[in-house]
Amino acid sequence: MPFNFTLPTEDLIKVALAVLCGGLLGIERQYKNKTAGFRTMILICLGSTMYTLVAQRTGVGVNINIVTGIGFIGAGVIFKDNISVNGLTTAAVIWVSAAIGMAIGTNNYLLAIISSLLTIFVLWLFHYLEDYMDKVHHNKQYSFVFADSEFDNVAFIEGIIKSHHLESFRVQVNKHDGNLLLMLKVTGHKKNIAKLDREFLAIARIKSF
Repeated sequence: MPFNFTLPTEDLIKVALAVLCGGLLGIERQYKNKTAGFRTMILICLGSTMYTLVAQRTGVGVNINIVTGIGFIGAGVIFKDNISVNGLTTAAVIWVSAAIGMAIGTNNYLLAIISSLLTIFVLWLFHYLEDYMDKVHHNKQYSFVFADSEFDNVAFIEGIIKSHHLESFRVQVNKHDGNLLLMLKVTGHKKNIAKLDREFLAIARIKSF
């Protein structure tokens, strides 16, 4: 069986465009602190392109059993706790790995090598970009319980948040057992949010947060 170490320029353009388009979508998702962020979107777009290229270059359809089976494996590494979802990037890597394996199995060696290097590049370098974006545009949801039921507490807290150069959005305001309950979503630099936490700890009228 002959080795195939050639890759048409058109295929290289497709792979590069997959990384670019996935990255553009991922930047938007990462900026909004969504679960499927920068690297995940790139890997999904790259994997989809690879499956399509393998099918086109071999003249046969992608083995649906492999795609379906890998989907089940990927789902097994995704788990959710009370506040976050973890494992999406790992699931995307599993999916791309299967595409690379199919490329090797169909003699598309250069496609497999380039895609492997791109995957490592995305996982390693873009990890720092994700961390930077999370630092400068971090989201945190606060749930406050006040010692009384005065509605003035809402404006008081929102004023403190604004003084730290942060933005806030009211999620919920209600009353329970004579206490005012407030839920806010706060967005801004992670450093400023850390300062905000320390200030909240010193405020007597906040029963808990």
